[in-house]
Amino acid sequence: MILKDKLDNKKILFFSVQTFNLEKEIIKKLEELGAQVDYYDERPSNNSFVKGIIRVKRNFYQKKIDSYYKGILLKTKNEIYNYLFVNRGEVVPGFFLQNFKKDHPECECIFYTWDSFTNHSHPTQILKYFDKKFTFDPDDAVKFNLNFRPLFYLDSFKNIYKDINEKSKYDLLFLGTAHSDRYTISSKVKEWCDLNNLASYCYYFIHGRLVYFYKKKFDKTFQLFDYKKLSFKSLTTNQILELYKDSKVILDINHPGQKGLTMRTFETIGAGKKMITTNSEIKKYPFYNANNIYVIDRNSIVMDKNFFELPYVEVDKELYYKASIEGWLKCIFVENESKYWIKDIN
Repeated sequence: MILKDKLDNKKILFFSVQTFNLEKEIIKKLEELGAQVDYYDERPSNNSFVKGIIRVKRNFYQKKIDSYYKGILLKTKNEIYNYLFVNRGEVVPGFFLQNFKKDHPECECIFYTWDSFTNHSHPTQILKYFDKKFTFDPDDAVKFNLNFRPLFYLDSFKNIYKDINEKSKYDLLFLGTAHSDRYTISSKVKEWCDLNNLASYCYYFIHGRLVYFYKKKFDKTFQLFDYKKLSFKSLTTNQILELYKDSKVILDINHPGQKGLTMRTFETIGAGKKMITTNSEIKKYPFYNANNIYVIDRNSIVMDKNFFELPYVEVDKELYYKASIEGWLKCIFVENESKYWIKDIN
């Protein structure tokens, strides 16, 4: 069954935190495939204070969360849904899922997360309410008996696919949320670029000043971040696309406690760009090619200028489709691809 047949005229209740407008892109693609989508942000509010307090001391905000989800239960009680799709599950409470399933016994409940449970453990408490469960983290897939499915690139990245040898404004680009040792690593790479006459650009995003000051006090790695270089406003998709257009190589720095591949990994595939990454797990994936991907050790960084000169090798068409947002949705709603991406995963 093709994806459009599966989703055409189907109604989906979709929960996701607002993440660089990705939730809007998912909704857009679902609607292009014929689905009707009712969307709710996982969080009762998306302002910086709420995002910060949920990350730092969620229990202080639990009453507000519970009230928010009780309201959604009332709004959705008399609707007919074919699918409940929860992306990430950062704050969705168990009582909501339990009551939603009673009200909608025929609805298929699907869970996906693009975060590791070591970073956000709450979803492990609600997995039992879902019929299909996916994670981007191969270790979590094995530990919690979930389907494994890495991330995707947006359709808009196809439009900037171009010859890697064309002249670019930046030889190296880093875009990412400020966490762990990202600033230290990217700063060292940037210094190396400067010494080798390579142009680089780095953009660090953080979820509000409350999160910054909390991490500044309690996270030793965060104390090295230069406050002046942080941005409290995320880039739009168009801004990211423009930076990709102007860049030759993308720097990817995964969270040290996270094996799953980042969104940046798949954006580079979609855009036909080369990548330098700290995640050695990437060598296990079918798209790994030493011409396109250079792995560095975050604890002992060794760069190679020759990598910037190697020609880009195109990935095959099947893999390119599977790495797209449509390929991602097809896996989630139609077929399980766990063994496609990493051959030795259970």
